[in-house]
Amino acid sequence: MQLNAIQVQEALPWDALIAALNEIFTRDVCSPVRHHHSINVPKDPEATLLLMPAWLEGEYIGVKQVNVFPGNNARNIPGLSSHYMLSCGKTGQPLAQLDGNELTARRTAAASALASNFLSRGDASELLMVGAGRMGRRLIPAHMSVRQIKTVRVWDRNEEAAKVLVAELQAEDINAEACAPDKLEEAARQADIISCATMATAPLILGDWLKPGAHLDLVGSFTPAMRETDNAAMQRGAVFVDVRAGALSETGDLIIPIREGAITEDSLVAEFSELCSGKHAGRSALKDARSAVTIFKSVGDSREDLAAAILAYQRLNRV
Repeated sequence: MQLNAIQVQEALPWDALIAALNEIFTRDVCSPVRHHHSINVPKDPEATLLLMPAWLEGEYIGVKQVNVFPGNNARNIPGLSSHYMLSCGKTGQPLAQLDGNELTARRTAAASALASNFLSRGDASELLMVGAGRMGRRLIPAHMSVRQIKTVRVWDRNEEAAKVLVAELQAEDINAEACAPDKLEEAARQADIISCATMATAPLILGDWLKPGAHLDLVGSFTPAMRETDNAAMQRGAVFVDVRAGALSETGDLIIPIREGAITEDSLVAEFSELCSGKHAGRSALKDARSAVTIFKSVGDSREDLAAAILAYQRLNRV
């Protein structure tokens, strides 16, 4: 069975995917550290091969392969491609190959929605999406699947990109509006939930802008040099992550404030395994829960890929 991007999207509705992610973080999953290999490409820049395996013993084995070929830019073809192979955990026989780009984007957005379910206020109604790219188009409906969002505001450095996304949302009868590039602070101060999916290397959202009870969802920073918010936000908010080990080693949103002494590793309140198992109750367990500021930083995890692939396979085969 081979699933293209559209088929992956159709096989992973938000409610089922969010539930699958919640369950996988309560299971005993084997998820080794991802493999990272450099590959020489004659007459081209060096390429990178990433392999991310995970398995449930006796049930399913999965591995995501990501190929990063910078030289493709000169050929006007995508520099990144990926696919996910799901196999039987009893026989090793291949079960399905899924488009890895859509699988990753969708499970990433679902992870943010799962975190929001634990961390944003139940009456959150105003969402600010910072970044109008591929992830923004998935994060908005994912967040809307867990909260009754009445207004969506979209900000992007490229104002035209924000307007295009807003037009798409309005075509789906969503109350949406674009923010001018110089109106980010104004929009942030109004928002109940702020979701960021950018390539920023300097803070976009400042801690002083977050209103009492706000929830900040940080998706974009995936290297130690990238960040989307400042030290003040990390000091002010209760910080949660998907996976502690990955978050502490991969994202500048944590590495930089820890290095500068603004917070420590112990500042992280909980990770998904604690939230999903009920070990930590999320916002409701915080002091002054209604006015507390919460922050969720995701870096991604192979367990999320495995859960999404299993769900897609089972739904299509009615397992």
